Parts: sequence; structure tokens; C-alpha cells
Amino acid sequence: MHTQNNILALHSTVAKHSTLAMDIDIAKTVGFDALEIYSGKLEAYLQAGHSESELKALLSNTHVTGIGYLRDIERQGAERDDLLKEAERLFQLANLAGAKGVQVLTGPINVQAVIDWQQHGASAYYSGLLGHDEAEQFALTAHNLALLADLAKQYDVLLYLEALSWTPLNTLAHQLQLIDRTERSNVKMVIDYWHCFTSGVRPEDIARMNKDVIYGVHVCDSLPFAGGIPNEEILRDIPTGSGILNLAEWTDAVKATGYDGWWSCELFCKKQQQQNSYEVAKELKALLVSLVGR
Repeated sequence: MHTQNNILALHSTVAKHSTLAMDIDIAKTVGFDALEIYSGKLEAYLQAGHSESELKALLSNTHVTGIGYLRDIERQGAERDDLLKEAERLFQLANLAGAKGVQVLTGPINVQAVIDWQQHGASAYYSGLLGHDEAEQFALTAHNLALLADLAKQYDVLLYLEALSWTPLNTLAHQLQLIDRTERSNVKMVIDYWHCFTSGVRPEDIARMNKDVIYGVHVCDSLPFAGGIPNEEILRDIPTGSGILNLAEWTDAVKATGYDGWWSCELFCKKQQQQNSYEVAKELKALLVSLVGR
């Protein structure tokens, strides 16, 4: 049982191009307490011919805070069947990895669909509930979230919601209302500084939250954002700590709630992802220690 407060987790994106075994070694060598794993790395390990018991053994001494991610949770019709299949697979993987949580994302995950809709009222890409009114977006998304939560419960897993800032229900208030409407105790959320910032959420909004709804925190940074539809690939391509976000202010806002769970260093900086991952992880660990104050 992990009772330690303020767990520092290495996120799979820090060493985006490495294997699961390397991620585990980086976390251990650099002194992270835990891993937050991209499910693609778990699948790649199994697809290479390793057994499920080998996967369990590989992760047996690693605390896994969560795995990501289930995209476009508002999918309808035949696409909802795909959603539930993908969800079940992720819950199985979480179970194998010993992870308590699975990250779920609002959609459309492809920002181009949102840009197309704003310009033309339609897109060739999956568009989710763009064009629906907010009441419908809430009702349909919450309904799916409840279905997913019930499925997750069978695997003893909780869902942690991250609303992508270019999608319709993107603010803190939207997410809290979604969780409320879902009426499931195993649905929480992750506070991601970048998604908060680009959807107009301020640190003081976070400081007023009930800490019990926060499952984890993504400490990350941003380039300047002038408004409009935020493009993650461009705006997040910056070393954490070198952007425009006041990371101490955001972190203090989370801590003001009384939250003392896990903190993860999600990374989208392409330059750093091509550098020595041990060195990058070491810098991020030092940054997290200075922010979280362990």
C-alpha cells in the first residue's frame, strides 16, 4: 500500500521514444517514486512476444499511478462500441500493470476537427459532439462516462478525466459538472496546468476545489497563447520551466486544496525527447522537488 504523500511520477512522454523497460530504469535511476505509463508502451512489450506474467514481473517493484489514455469519451453509435472495447483493453492493462487509474480524454482529440468546424461547420475528421448544444454535450458525455466508470469498477480501476482545452467541455467548471452528473465515486480528474491555462482556468479557480476530486497533477508549461483554438503540438513544445507559466503559482494553488497525491511531469518538448532521457528526467525531478517541496 502506498501511503507516501506527494509522490513524484515519471511520465512516459519524458522518454517518449524509449521502451517500457527503459522507462522503469530511468525512474529508478533518477529516483522517481512512480511511473505514469502511456499504454502504447505496455502494448508494445506484449506484442513483442512477452507474456502477461512477464509484464507483471517487470513492473512488480514499480508504483504505477495510472496509464493513459482513452480518447474521445463522448463517442456515439458504432463508435461507442469501439470506445467500450478500447476501454476494456485499457482496464485490463491497468490491472496487469498494477495501476489504480486510467486517464480518459474528451474529444475530438484531433484539433484540426475543431478548426474545421469553426471555419466551415463540418470536418472530414472525427468531430465528436461539435455542433451539438451544451446540454446535449453534457448529457451524452456524462452517460458515456458513467458506462465507462461501471466497466472500470469491474477491474478495480478509477477514471481520471482530462478535458482537452480545444474540445467543447474544456473548463474546470465543465469537468466538475461532468463528474457530478456521472454520479460515480470512481471518476476523478487530473489537473493539467497547460489545459487549464489554455481553457481560461486560473490558479485561484483550482485553489477553491475539493481536493478529493483531484486524482493527479500534470506539471507542464506553455509558450505564449494569444487566444483562439490552442494547438498543443506548437504551444507545448518547450522545456518545462522555460515557458510562460508560473509553475510555483499553479503548484501552490493545487496545494492550497490540501491535495498531497501524485505529481507527474508530462513532456511535449521535441528537443528534449531526443536528448539523453536520464538527464532530462533528472532536471524534471529537481524541478518537481523544488515546486512540490518534498
